[in-house]
Amino acid sequence: MKFIVLFIVFFLSSLNVFADTLKPFKSDGCSLFPNGTFEDHDLWQKCCYEHDLKYWQGGTYQQRVEADKALQLCVSDLDEATIGLLMKVGVRFGGSPFFPTNFRWGYGWSYPRMYGELSQSELQRVKQHLRE
Repeated sequence: MKFIVLFIVFFLSSLNVFADTLKPFKSDGCSLFPNGTFEDHDLWQKCCYEHDLKYWQGGTYQQRVEADKALQLCVSDLDEATIGLLMKVGVRFGGSPFFPTNFRWGYGWSYPRMYGELSQSELQRVKQHLRE
């Protein structure tokens, strides 16, 4: 039993060791959700783009909560409060850093990349990628 506990602790503590490569930023719009309505196909795509920037970069759990709330508010400000809430629920469930998807929290970094404060060198890499 001690071996299993030690293995789990070692595995969880080493997850961020492998997440040192930052891929160029890409946005797929609203991922598995429409980018807008039938009348305006791109109505909330800008909200999703801003949300993708935050998810690409990653960071702490609290930063993810704030990013998801910002997405909800952005869409709600377009008179789409129900859609905003639905999107927030969707990203809270589907955007976990534990899933090896291209829209997870911290998807710009090599998988796995769990929650955690970005180091100064990581923040510099983020800024450099955004300037390119």
